[in-house]
Amino acid sequence: MLPLPQLGVVAACYAVLAVAARIARPVLLHVRRIGVLLVILFALDWAFIGLPFAVLITLRLVLLATAFTVFAATTTAEELQSALERMGVPARLCFTLATTYRSLGLLETEWRGILEAQQARGIVTPPGWRAWRANLAHPVALLVPAVVLATQRAWSMTEAAAARGAESPLRRPAGVSRLGWVDHVLLAAATGMLIGLAACR
Repeated sequence: MLPLPQLGVVAACYAVLAVAARIARPVLLHVRRIGVLLVILFALDWAFIGLPFAVLITLRLVLLATAFTVFAATTTAEELQSALERMGVPARLCFTLATTYRSLGLLETEWRGILEAQQARGIVTPPGWRAWRANLAHPVALLVPAVVLATQRAWSMTEAAAARGAESPLRRPAGVSRLGWVDHVLLAAATGMLIGLAACR
């Protein structure tokens, strides 16, 4: 929620880190996937509010979408849960957030399975913009199986968590892993290498 000048500095730093980590191409590819939405939003904000506000909102969305993409591609649910526990977040909330984060990939897999099953039964959508129009013409065929599968998975997770004592008042955490001196040395060395690579390039 930074104002535009500070947000520009954050965006510049993010771009430098993306180039140094060699993930600039996937980031640009993701921006291109949502490019039409960004253009429409930018035009509406510019027309009804003003150019600075349009730039601010569009830049915020670009940073949010690309940062989440990089986060999802480089962080596992276990790492997320461990980081939240070290930050002092309650264990139940850590488990809920990690489970939700883990479910994103499962939902994508189930959605692809629904589309492939429909294509195997002769419901083929053409590529490009026509695919969106065709998918919108058959919302029930897409949404009902997705909702049913998501509900079944959520119910199974709830039963599995209850069977493992997630709702028990006597539940105790198994332990929180902490960074040792070797981990700090490795982190400092990796940071130094990253700065050195960025300086050499």
